[in-house]
Amino acid sequence: MLRVAADLTSFLTPRTGVGVFATRVVEQLAGRDDVELTAFAVTWRGRGSLAGAVPPGVAVVDRPLPARPLREAWKRADHPRIDPWIGRHDVVWGPNFVVPPTAAAAVATVHDLTPLRFPQLANRATLAYPALIRRAVRRGAWIHTPSAFVRDEVVAELHVPPDRVVAIHHGVLPAEAAGDPARGRRLAGGDRYVLAVGTVEPRKDLPTLVRAFDALAARDPELRLVIAGPDGWGTDALAAALDRARHRDRVVRLGWVSDGDRRALVAGAAVYCFPSVYEGFGLPPLEAMTAGVPVVATRAGAVPEVCRDGADLVPVGDPDALAAALDRVLTDAGHRDRLVARGRAVAAGYRWEDTADALVDLFRRATEDG
Repeated sequence: MLRVAADLTSFLTPRTGVGVFATRVVEQLAGRDDVELTAFAVTWRGRGSLAGAVPPGVAVVDRPLPARPLREAWKRADHPRIDPWIGRHDVVWGPNFVVPPTAAAAVATVHDLTPLRFPQLANRATLAYPALIRRAVRRGAWIHTPSAFVRDEVVAELHVPPDRVVAIHHGVLPAEAAGDPARGRRLAGGDRYVLAVGTVEPRKDLPTLVRAFDALAARDPELRLVIAGPDGWGTDALAAALDRARHRDRVVRLGWVSDGDRRALVAGAAVYCFPSVYEGFGLPPLEAMTAGVPVVATRAGAVPEVCRDGADLVPVGDPDALAAALDRVLTDAGHRDRLVARGRAVAAGYRWEDTADALVDLFRRATEDG
Protein backbone atom coordinates (compact mmCIF):
# COMPACT_ATOMS: atom_id res chain seq x y z
CA MET A 1 0.00 0.00 0.00
CA LEU A 2 1.39 3.37 -1.04
CA ARG A 3 0.74 6.03 1.61
CA VAL A 4 0.33 9.44 -0.03
CA ALA A 5 -0.27 12.77 1.72
CA ALA A 6 -1.65 15.51 -0.52
CA ASP A 7 -1.87 19.25 0.11
CA LEU A 8 -5.50 19.93 -0.78
CA THR A 9 -5.64 23.59 0.25
CA SER A 10 -7.14 24.28 -3.19
CA PHE A 11 -10.28 22.39 -2.08
CA LEU A 12 -11.11 25.24 0.31
CA THR A 13 -11.59 27.92 -2.39
CA PRO A 14 -13.72 28.04 -5.57
CA ARG A 15 -12.22 25.32 -7.76
CA THR A 16 -10.74 26.86 -10.86
CA GLY A 17 -7.93 25.21 -12.87
CA VAL A 18 -5.68 23.79 -10.15
CA GLY A 19 -8.64 22.86 -7.97
CA VAL A 20 -10.35 20.98 -10.81
CA PHE A 21 -7.15 19.06 -11.55
CA ALA A 22 -6.65 18.14 -7.90
CA THR A 23 -10.32 17.16 -7.51
CA ARG A 24 -10.32 14.80 -10.47
CA VAL A 25 -7.06 13.12 -9.48
CA VAL A 26 -8.10 12.76 -5.84
CA GLU A 27 -11.40 11.17 -6.92
CA GLN A 28 -9.39 8.59 -8.84
CA LEU A 29 -6.86 7.96 -6.07
CA ALA A 30 -9.59 7.63 -3.43
CA GLY A 31 -11.08 4.70 -5.33
CA ARG A 32 -7.85 2.70 -5.63
CA ASP A 33 -6.95 -0.23 -3.39
CA ASP A 34 -3.18 0.31 -3.78
CA VAL A 35 -3.13 3.90 -2.44
CA GLU A 36 -3.92 5.19 1.02
CA LEU A 37 -4.58 8.91 0.62
CA THR A 38 -4.42 11.52 3.39
CA ALA A 39 -5.34 15.18 2.84
CA PHE A 40 -3.92 18.20 4.63
CA ALA A 41 -4.20 21.94 4.05
CA VAL A 42 -1.65 24.69 4.59
CA THR A 43 -4.03 27.31 5.91
CA TRP A 44 -4.92 29.06 9.12
CA ARG A 45 -8.08 30.79 7.96
CA GLY A 46 -9.57 27.57 6.56
CA ARG A 47 -8.80 25.42 9.58
CA GLY A 48 -11.46 22.85 10.38
CA SER A 49 -12.96 22.93 6.86
CA LEU A 50 -11.07 20.26 4.95
CA ALA A 51 -12.98 17.20 6.16
CA GLY A 52 -16.16 18.47 4.53
CA ALA A 53 -14.44 19.18 1.21
CA VAL A 54 -12.78 15.89 0.30
CA PRO A 55 -14.46 12.83 -1.24
CA PRO A 56 -15.14 9.60 0.67
CA GLY A 57 -12.12 7.37 1.11
CA VAL A 58 -9.70 10.20 1.89
CA ALA A 59 -8.35 10.52 5.42
CA VAL A 60 -7.92 14.06 6.74
CA VAL A 61 -5.36 15.72 8.99
CA ASP A 62 -7.03 19.05 9.74
CA ARG A 63 -4.50 20.92 11.87
CA PRO A 64 -4.06 24.67 11.31
CA LEU A 65 -0.91 25.54 9.37
CA PRO A 66 -0.21 29.26 8.75
CA ALA A 67 0.56 29.49 5.04
CA ARG A 68 2.45 32.78 4.79
CA PRO A 69 5.12 32.23 7.50
CA LEU A 70 5.60 28.59 6.50
CA ARG A 71 6.14 29.41 2.84
CA GLU A 72 8.57 32.18 3.74
CA ALA A 73 10.52 29.64 5.82
CA TRP A 74 10.38 26.98 3.09
CA LYS A 75 11.86 29.36 0.52
CA ARG A 76 14.99 29.72 2.64
CA ALA A 77 15.41 26.49 4.57
CA ASP A 78 14.46 22.82 4.70
CA HIS A 79 12.46 23.18 7.88
CA PRO A 80 10.05 22.98 9.50
CA ARG A 81 9.20 19.61 8.04
CA ILE A 82 5.53 18.84 7.51
CA ASP A 83 5.77 15.36 9.04
CA PRO A 84 5.09 16.31 12.69
CA TRP A 85 1.72 17.75 11.56
CA ILE A 86 0.63 15.00 9.18
CA GLY A 87 2.43 11.86 10.33
CA ARG A 88 4.61 9.46 8.34
CA HIS A 89 3.89 8.80 4.67
CA ASP A 90 5.70 7.34 1.67
CA VAL A 91 5.05 10.39 -0.52
CA VAL A 92 4.03 14.00 0.06
CA TRP A 93 2.43 15.54 -3.03
CA GLY A 94 1.88 19.23 -3.69
CA PRO A 95 -0.71 19.56 -6.50
CA ASN A 96 -0.35 23.36 -6.52
CA PHE A 97 3.37 24.11 -7.14
CA VAL A 98 4.47 23.85 -3.50
CA VAL A 99 5.61 20.70 -1.68
CA PRO A 100 6.86 21.19 1.88
CA PRO A 101 10.03 19.75 3.44
CA THR A 102 9.47 16.15 4.43
CA ALA A 103 11.32 12.97 5.32
CA ALA A 104 9.16 11.20 2.73
CA ALA A 105 9.58 11.29 -1.03
CA ALA A 106 8.27 14.57 -2.46
CA VAL A 107 6.46 15.38 -5.71
CA ALA A 108 5.31 18.86 -6.80
CA THR A 109 2.97 19.58 -9.71
CA VAL A 110 4.15 22.65 -11.61
CA HIS A 111 1.33 23.79 -13.87
CA ASP A 112 3.19 26.56 -15.69
CA LEU A 113 6.00 29.10 -15.26
CA THR A 114 3.96 32.29 -15.46
CA PRO A 115 5.93 33.97 -12.61
CA LEU A 116 9.16 33.55 -14.57
CA ARG A 117 7.96 33.94 -18.15
CA PHE A 118 5.38 36.67 -17.56
CA PRO A 119 5.94 38.15 -14.08
CA GLN A 120 3.73 41.09 -14.99
CA LEU A 121 0.84 38.61 -15.22
CA ALA A 122 1.47 37.08 -11.78
CA ASN A 123 0.37 38.12 -8.31
CA ARG A 124 2.28 38.22 -5.03
CA ALA A 125 1.54 34.63 -4.08
CA THR A 126 2.49 33.10 -7.43
CA LEU A 127 5.67 35.18 -7.72
CA ALA A 128 7.00 33.14 -4.78
CA TYR A 129 6.60 29.81 -6.59
CA PRO A 130 9.96 29.67 -8.46
CA ALA A 131 11.96 30.02 -5.23
CA LEU A 132 9.82 27.37 -3.53
CA ILE A 133 10.18 24.99 -6.48
CA ARG A 134 13.96 25.44 -6.64
CA ARG A 135 14.29 24.80 -2.93
CA ALA A 136 12.13 21.68 -3.17
CA VAL A 137 14.24 20.36 -6.05
CA ARG A 138 17.40 20.89 -4.01
CA ARG A 139 15.79 18.77 -1.30
CA GLY A 140 15.26 16.01 -3.85
CA ALA A 141 11.67 16.60 -4.96
CA TRP A 142 10.40 15.29 -8.26
CA ILE A 143 8.42 17.58 -10.57
CA HIS A 144 5.24 16.65 -12.42
CA THR A 145 4.09 18.90 -15.27
CA PRO A 146 0.84 18.70 -17.25
CA SER A 147 2.56 18.98 -20.63
CA ALA A 148 5.83 18.42 -22.43
CA PHE A 149 5.89 22.17 -23.04
CA VAL A 150 6.06 22.93 -19.31
CA ARG A 151 8.47 20.06 -18.70
CA ASP A 152 10.91 21.60 -21.15
CA GLU A 153 10.46 25.03 -19.56
CA VAL A 154 11.10 23.66 -16.05
CA VAL A 155 14.30 21.97 -17.23
CA ALA A 156 15.53 25.08 -19.06
CA GLU A 157 14.40 27.85 -16.69
CA LEU A 158 14.77 26.18 -13.29
CA HIS A 159 17.73 23.96 -14.23
CA VAL A 160 16.08 20.81 -12.96
CA PRO A 161 17.67 17.51 -14.10
CA PRO A 162 15.55 16.23 -17.01
CA ASP A 163 15.14 12.77 -15.48
CA ARG A 164 13.38 14.28 -12.46
CA VAL A 165 10.68 16.12 -14.45
CA VAL A 166 7.80 13.99 -15.72
CA ALA A 167 5.07 15.23 -18.06
CA ILE A 168 1.64 13.67 -17.48
CA HIS A 169 -1.37 15.12 -19.28
CA HIS A 170 -4.57 15.98 -17.44
CA GLY A 171 -7.75 14.12 -18.26
CA VAL A 172 -11.22 15.32 -19.15
CA LEU A 173 -14.63 14.07 -18.06
CA PRO A 174 -16.37 11.82 -20.62
CA ALA A 175 -19.06 13.12 -22.93
CA GLU A 176 -21.87 11.77 -20.76
CA ALA A 177 -20.81 14.26 -18.07
CA ALA A 178 -21.57 17.20 -20.38
CA GLY A 179 -24.09 19.74 -19.15
CA ASP A 180 -27.59 20.67 -20.28
CA PRO A 181 -27.37 23.10 -23.22
CA ALA A 182 -30.85 24.51 -22.60
CA ARG A 183 -29.86 25.41 -19.06
CA GLY A 184 -26.70 27.02 -20.38
CA ARG A 185 -28.66 29.21 -22.78
CA ARG A 186 -30.96 30.30 -19.98
CA LEU A 187 -27.95 31.32 -17.90
CA ALA A 188 -26.51 33.19 -20.88
CA GLY A 189 -29.77 34.95 -21.58
CA GLY A 190 -29.72 34.02 -25.26
CA ASP A 191 -29.45 31.15 -27.73
CA ARG A 192 -26.20 32.14 -29.53
CA TYR A 193 -23.18 33.05 -27.51
CA VAL A 194 -19.40 32.92 -27.47
CA LEU A 195 -18.22 31.57 -24.11
CA ALA A 196 -15.04 32.09 -22.10
CA VAL A 197 -14.58 30.59 -18.63
CA GLY A 198 -11.83 31.36 -16.14
CA THR A 199 -10.56 33.67 -13.44
CA VAL A 200 -10.32 37.24 -14.72
CA GLU A 201 -6.55 37.59 -14.76
CA PRO A 202 -4.15 39.12 -17.30
CA ARG A 203 -2.94 35.74 -18.56
CA LYS A 204 -6.43 34.98 -19.92
CA ASP A 205 -6.40 38.15 -22.09
CA LEU A 206 -10.15 38.70 -21.98
CA PRO A 207 -9.83 42.32 -23.21
CA THR A 208 -8.67 40.98 -26.60
CA LEU A 209 -11.73 38.74 -26.71
CA VAL A 210 -13.98 41.72 -25.95
CA ARG A 211 -12.46 43.63 -28.89
CA ALA A 212 -12.91 40.62 -31.19
CA PHE A 213 -16.51 40.17 -30.08
CA ASP A 214 -17.26 43.85 -30.60
CA ALA A 215 -16.30 43.48 -34.26
CA LEU A 216 -18.49 40.38 -34.65
CA ALA A 217 -21.45 41.87 -32.80
CA ALA A 218 -21.75 44.68 -35.31
CA ARG A 219 -22.64 42.09 -37.98
CA ASP A 220 -24.57 39.62 -35.82
CA PRO A 221 -27.29 41.25 -33.70
CA GLU A 222 -28.22 37.99 -31.94
CA LEU A 223 -24.74 37.08 -30.77
CA ARG A 224 -23.69 37.43 -27.12
CA LEU A 225 -20.39 37.10 -25.29
CA VAL A 226 -20.56 35.29 -21.95
CA ILE A 227 -17.63 35.51 -19.53
CA ALA A 228 -17.88 33.23 -16.49
CA GLY A 229 -15.35 33.12 -13.70
CA PRO A 230 -14.36 34.91 -10.50
CA ASP A 231 -12.76 38.33 -10.47
CA GLY A 232 -8.98 38.34 -10.24
CA TRP A 233 -6.21 40.84 -10.73
CA GLY A 234 -7.25 41.46 -14.35
CA THR A 235 -10.68 42.86 -13.50
CA ASP A 236 -9.75 46.50 -14.11
CA ALA A 237 -8.40 45.80 -17.60
CA LEU A 238 -11.54 43.84 -18.50
CA ALA A 239 -13.76 46.63 -17.16
CA ALA A 240 -11.85 49.18 -19.26
CA ALA A 241 -12.28 47.03 -22.39
CA LEU A 242 -15.99 46.70 -21.71
CA ASP A 243 -16.34 50.46 -21.23
CA ARG A 244 -14.88 50.97 -24.71
CA ALA A 245 -17.03 48.30 -26.36
CA ARG A 246 -19.88 49.54 -28.56
CA HIS A 247 -21.87 46.38 -27.85
CA ARG A 248 -21.31 46.25 -24.12
CA ASP A 249 -25.00 45.50 -23.61
CA ARG A 250 -24.52 42.04 -25.15
CA VAL A 251 -21.61 41.04 -22.92
CA VAL A 252 -22.74 38.94 -19.95
CA ARG A 253 -20.49 38.75 -16.87
CA LEU A 254 -21.54 35.88 -14.64
CA GLY A 255 -18.73 35.78 -12.09
CA TRP A 256 -17.98 32.46 -10.41
CA VAL A 257 -20.35 29.67 -11.41
CA SER A 258 -20.89 26.20 -9.98
CA ASP A 259 -19.48 23.17 -11.74
CA GLY A 260 -22.94 22.24 -13.01
CA ASP A 261 -23.60 25.73 -14.37
CA ARG A 262 -20.17 25.83 -16.00
CA ARG A 263 -20.79 22.55 -17.82
CA ALA A 264 -24.24 23.75 -18.91
CA LEU A 265 -22.80 27.00 -20.25
CA VAL A 266 -20.18 25.07 -22.20
CA ALA A 267 -22.76 22.67 -23.66
CA GLY A 268 -25.00 25.51 -24.83
CA ALA A 269 -22.31 27.70 -26.40
CA ALA A 270 -22.12 28.35 -30.12
CA VAL A 271 -18.33 28.47 -29.78
CA TYR A 272 -15.87 28.27 -26.90
CA CYS A 273 -13.05 30.82 -26.96
CA PHE A 274 -9.71 30.48 -25.15
CA PRO A 275 -7.73 33.68 -25.84
CA SER A 276 -4.86 33.12 -23.38
CA VAL A 277 -1.41 34.67 -23.49
CA TYR A 278 0.23 31.63 -21.90
CA GLU A 279 -0.97 28.18 -20.77
CA GLY A 280 0.64 25.14 -19.22
CA PHE A 281 -2.15 22.83 -20.41
CA GLY A 282 -5.60 24.04 -21.42
CA LEU A 283 -8.37 21.96 -19.85
CA PRO A 284 -11.36 24.21 -20.75
CA PRO A 285 -10.95 23.71 -24.52
CA LEU A 286 -10.93 19.93 -24.02
CA GLU A 287 -14.12 20.12 -21.96
CA ALA A 288 -15.76 22.06 -24.79
CA MET A 289 -14.56 19.54 -27.39
CA THR A 290 -16.00 16.69 -25.33
CA ALA A 291 -19.37 18.48 -25.27
CA GLY A 292 -19.34 18.84 -29.06
CA VAL A 293 -18.68 22.59 -28.98
CA PRO A 294 -16.20 24.07 -31.49
CA VAL A 295 -13.14 25.77 -30.02
CA VAL A 296 -11.13 28.81 -31.07
CA ALA A 297 -7.94 29.33 -29.08
CA THR A 298 -4.59 31.07 -29.23
CA ARG A 299 -1.26 29.38 -29.89
CA ALA A 300 -0.28 30.00 -26.30
CA GLY A 301 2.20 27.75 -24.52
CA ALA A 302 0.97 24.16 -24.40
CA VAL A 303 -2.33 24.81 -26.20
CA PRO A 304 -1.14 23.52 -29.62
CA GLU A 305 0.29 20.39 -27.95
CA VAL A 306 -2.96 19.71 -26.10
CA CYS A 307 -5.58 20.75 -28.68
CA ARG A 308 -3.73 19.60 -31.79
CA ASP A 309 -6.13 19.87 -34.76
CA GLY A 310 -9.22 19.87 -32.52
CA ALA A 311 -9.33 23.69 -32.32
CA ASP A 312 -8.83 26.63 -34.64
CA LEU A 313 -5.67 28.34 -33.39
CA VAL A 314 -4.74 32.01 -33.88
CA PRO A 315 -1.81 34.21 -32.79
CA VAL A 316 -1.76 35.53 -29.25
CA GLY A 317 -3.12 39.04 -28.73
CA ASP A 318 -4.53 39.51 -32.24
CA PRO A 319 -8.21 40.59 -32.02
CA ASP A 320 -8.65 40.65 -35.80
CA ALA A 321 -7.44 37.06 -36.21
CA LEU A 322 -9.57 35.99 -33.26
CA ALA A 323 -12.67 37.67 -34.72
CA ALA A 324 -12.05 36.07 -38.13
CA ALA A 325 -11.70 32.58 -36.63
CA LEU A 326 -14.83 33.00 -34.51
CA ASP A 327 -16.77 34.30 -37.50
CA ARG A 328 -15.77 31.30 -39.63
CA VAL A 329 -16.94 28.84 -36.98
CA LEU A 330 -20.21 30.73 -36.54
CA THR A 331 -21.02 31.07 -40.26
CA ASP A 332 -19.43 28.08 -42.04
CA ALA A 333 -21.49 25.03 -41.07
CA GLY A 334 -19.22 22.56 -42.86
CA HIS A 335 -16.11 23.87 -41.15
CA ARG A 336 -17.88 23.86 -37.81
CA ASP A 337 -18.95 20.22 -38.20
CA ARG A 338 -15.42 19.13 -39.14
CA LEU A 339 -13.94 21.05 -36.21
CA VAL A 340 -16.41 19.46 -33.78
CA ALA A 341 -15.57 15.97 -35.06
CA ARG A 342 -11.83 16.55 -34.75
CA GLY A 343 -12.31 18.02 -31.29
CA ARG A 344 -14.24 15.01 -30.04
CA ALA A 345 -11.50 12.69 -31.35
CA VAL A 346 -8.75 14.70 -29.64
CA ALA A 347 -10.58 14.96 -26.30
CA ALA A 348 -11.27 11.21 -26.25
CA GLY A 349 -7.55 10.65 -25.74
CA TYR A 350 -7.50 12.39 -22.33
CA ARG A 351 -8.75 10.31 -19.40
CA TRP A 352 -8.40 11.05 -15.69
CA GLU A 353 -7.88 7.32 -15.07
CA ASP A 354 -4.72 7.50 -17.18
CA THR A 355 -3.57 10.62 -15.34
CA ALA A 356 -3.98 8.93 -11.96
CA ASP A 357 -2.22 5.75 -13.14
CA ALA A 358 0.77 7.73 -14.37
CA LEU A 359 0.93 9.81 -11.18
CA VAL A 360 0.93 6.68 -9.02
CA ASP A 361 3.79 5.35 -11.17
CA LEU A 362 5.64 8.61 -10.53
CA PHE A 363 4.98 8.39 -6.80
CA ARG A 364 6.47 4.89 -6.77
CA ARG A 365 9.53 6.03 -8.71
CA ALA A 366 10.01 8.82 -6.19
CA THR A 367 9.90 6.40 -3.26
CA GLU A 368 12.31 4.01 -4.94
CA ASP A 369 14.69 6.90 -5.64
CA GLY A 370 14.91 7.71 -1.94
